[in-house]
Amino acid sequence: MLDVAPRLLTPTTPDEVLEAVAEAAAKRRRIEVVGGGTKRGVGRVDRPEVTLSLAGLDAVLDYAPEELVLTARPGARLKDIEKLVASEGQMLPFEPPRLAKLLGAKGEPTLGGVLAANLSGPRRVRAGAARDHLLGFAAVSGRGEVFKAGGKVVKNVTGYDLSKLMAGSWGTLAVLTEVTIKVLPKPKTEATLLIFGLEDRRAVQAMARALNAPVEVSAAAHLPLAVAGRAPLNAEMAVTALRLEGFEASIAARLDMLAQALRDFGRVDLLDGGLSRAFWGQIREVEAFHKDPRPLWRVSVPPASGWRIGEALAGEVIYDWGGGLVWALSEDAGAVRAAAHAASGHAQLWRGAAGVAAFEPLTGALAALTGRVKAAFDPEGILNPGRLGV
Repeated sequence: MLDVAPRLLTPTTPDEVLEAVAEAAAKRRRIEVVGGGTKRGVGRVDRPEVTLSLAGLDAVLDYAPEELVLTARPGARLKDIEKLVASEGQMLPFEPPRLAKLLGAKGEPTLGGVLAANLSGPRRVRAGAARDHLLGFAAVSGRGEVFKAGGKVVKNVTGYDLSKLMAGSWGTLAVLTEVTIKVLPKPKTEATLLIFGLEDRRAVQAMARALNAPVEVSAAAHLPLAVAGRAPLNAEMAVTALRLEGFEASIAARLDMLAQALRDFGRVDLLDGGLSRAFWGQIREVEAFHKDPRPLWRVSVPPASGWRIGEALAGEVIYDWGGGLVWALSEDAGAVRAAAHAASGHAQLWRGAAGVAAFEPLTGALAALTGRVKAAFDPEGILNPGRLGV
């Protein structure tokens, strides 16, 4: 049987999305749903017959700065959304990463893509995940039916919290046509406290102490020596970093408290606002691993167990979220997943290692539950089939 290139559809309205999905559902055609295409290589879609690009659904429908709420189409570019809210002194609280350079992608990340993958940056430890800021949405299910969930207010009760279910589903349950998110005021400035020379386990302990201190740490990361010594940081020792945000006077007082709380972890230094922003941009985009060709893994674990991943693997690692997110370079898929399981977490392959599943297959009760949810939204399995291994 000859391979046939998928038919490309580029709807510009929700009605066109509905028409495309309904037709595919009726004919049981497999659809690959894409936005900017920057994360297209994370989990391959199995033999798609239709490529449905949402890049044309890029309008901002409503932005109410005084209500801290923004509504847009899913194809709206992330950089445009961030520029818009910044003009009102606001921000996307979950600090979404782009990761396009990390993944070797040429497209522009979209708001819908970030939410579909539930991607959050360093501020997750303080502000929560992307799914926590998705207030509501409109979508087309794999049945070819329109449905809505949530609303356009910060407090909204409508029964099942489908927003949290949709975030992180990678387009396997429904095609988003509209999203409403919460925004927050942007901090006036920031500063970062640095501790040098800590081993991984000790660094995780320092980050835990800082995050539990009454100083409102908004980011906590650790770069072991093997990674800290790389570009762009080029440090001579391992680096543990803790960010504070807010007004200058408040930051100064909290820095003193934080330094005192961490006095037994060793020498500390300080990055001011500009240097601090640059540093956390590097952490958010995993810049130290941009040019490394080895397979790259994204490991989620309880923060207190994060150091176990670095200890178990021969490859370099970067710790974010106080140790709860570990980026790891490793050729050994079995070793990565075994280390993740031992630390009560899970691992996803984000780059490299052809033939290795990006998302580990689910088993037991979790697989059964996932199957029932999938059947409810997409009974014929036409939306991004195989993307999550199901």
